[in-house]
Amino acid sequence: MNVTSAIPELPPVEIQRMLEGLPPADGYDLHVKYLRYREKPHLSAWTDFTDRSITLQVPEPFLPFGEVVPYGAMRRPGAAKGKLRFIWLTEGLTFREPREVLRFLYCHEWMHWYLREQLGRKAAAETTCDRFALRNYLKDEVTEADVKEALSRRRG
Repeated sequence: MNVTSAIPELPPVEIQRMLEGLPPADGYDLHVKYLRYREKPHLSAWTDFTDRSITLQVPEPFLPFGEVVPYGAMRRPGAAKGKLRFIWLTEGLTFREPREVLRFLYCHEWMHWYLREQLGRKAAAETTCDRFALRNYLKDEVTEADVKEALSRRRG
């Protein structure tokens, strides 16, 4: 995977080191750039299937920040008879360093890549991608079993 960086403090070699142990998105380029936010830092990344690239943004200036990550939903009876409502299942995370942000975002975007390029599915499965990232961004090595677990929709 070809890695480029628009952040002088994070050269491509350093980014590759930070993402070590995570699966490659074969055939795609990885771009890392600043996220210049107005009010508070947040997560931002995308996968461009036309250009075959993944872009990750690191908040600038970087300050530790929290993010609520939805990883699933539970069905509950609604107020009206026969209606269902959904309760989002979430987990709060605190990102203390750029490495954590890059690994979380990469895992999330890699799952979009995997769903489309490897499984031939629609890639717009946000809770699946968040579930995968949530479970794996701090692991030293991510395996095929980790992918299958995220696809199973069980929280463990």
